[in-house]
Amino acid sequence: MFYQLYELNHAALAPFRAAADIMRFAYSNPLNPFSQTPMGRTISASLEMFERTTRRYGKPEFGLNETLIDGKKVAVREEVVWARSFCNLLHFSRDVPAGHSDDPRILIVAPMSGHYATLLRGTVEALLPSADIYITDWIDARMVPMTEGTFDLSDYIDYVIEMLHFLGHDTHVIAVCQPSVPVLAAAAIMEEVKDPLSPSSMTLMGGPIDTRINPTAVNKLAKERPLEWFADNVVMNVPWPQPGFMRPVYPGFLQLSGFMSMNLDRHLIAHKEFFMHLVKNDGEPEKHRDFYDEYLAVMDLTAEFYLQTVEQVFMKHALPRGELMHRGKRVDPSAIRNVALLTVEGENDDISGVGQTQAAQTICVNIPQKMRMHYLQPDVGHYGVFNGSRFRREIAPRIVSFTRQHSRATKPPVQRVIKGGKSV
Repeated sequence: MFYQLYELNHAALAPFRAAADIMRFAYSNPLNPFSQTPMGRTISASLEMFERTTRRYGKPEFGLNETLIDGKKVAVREEVVWARSFCNLLHFSRDVPAGHSDDPRILIVAPMSGHYATLLRGTVEALLPSADIYITDWIDARMVPMTEGTFDLSDYIDYVIEMLHFLGHDTHVIAVCQPSVPVLAAAAIMEEVKDPLSPSSMTLMGGPIDTRINPTAVNKLAKERPLEWFADNVVMNVPWPQPGFMRPVYPGFLQLSGFMSMNLDRHLIAHKEFFMHLVKNDGEPEKHRDFYDEYLAVMDLTAEFYLQTVEQVFMKHALPRGELMHRGKRVDPSAIRNVALLTVEGENDDISGVGQTQAAQTICVNIPQKMRMHYLQPDVGHYGVFNGSRFRREIAPRIVSFTRQHSRATKPPVQRVIKGGKSV
């Protein structure tokens, strides 16, 4: 009944939240002389804090309407180009200037781990000037009716393969965090059957390929309790009147609670500083609002996907051990021969420890040395691997360069040896 109690609490606070919002508007209105006093700003700040800590944050917008190409601003349109029950594929269509050379086509597979794909807004924004970007927009499981069936790790892998088939030849794929495992599995499955639409390259960023290496608090938690504990304590049925009523899910608010508890002191300090900035009226609160509007927006995961991921990735380490199964067949990373591999890690990552993503370089034994690269970004944590100034300055250019280097759009001419030993 925990999920139902959570919903009931949210509904019970709705009138108080609405009253607080109205009163905050009155106390912050510049036409109200009291709003210019320290007492008025303190009351307004307190009301905003109450409203923000009791609201449910909806799915944010990407809001990427333009980008720079060849130094010129061009319009960007967000389009759904492929859709399934649990995922939409978004394309950021750019008005490319005439004469501009073809940019690599990149599929970004966003994590399905509680936050919406908009958490990667900065990733998309940094790559847009140099690439044709598509991104997986996972759908909140509580919004999917039971009639649409289930969604597990094998379905996730199938979705990735279907999207690569939809996008066609010479597509590059980027997996951020959790999808590193299903993306690598998808590439292995496609390579094993010699699928001509396998990705030209895959970039794995801060992903849990082998969590036995430098285990973090998140990894240790998964090992401390049996799978039955997770099924009994964190899996709940979606309450009425949501569209996914009675669907077993891992609620997003539980995932968020876990993330915030890992750095609780940092979040408390951030909110204290936010309150003080509101009182001082110094213009700084907007950064706090932007970050937490994104960070606190969470979605539910299907129970079968969550439990299978916990078991296969964090408990059994099935992929690096060569034991991961997909539709009754073993996933063989050694089958990957033609997909270039770039792994990226953050030096201070407290979600996926250093070495966990690089493990992909070890298990993909048949990728030629010239088609692989590993990069460790100093002085960044998990979030900094795919967002922020260091990502824009250090990591994004390496990704773009790697995809261009391993494009299959044009193939080098085959040298022929003729009489006299001269090659042409």
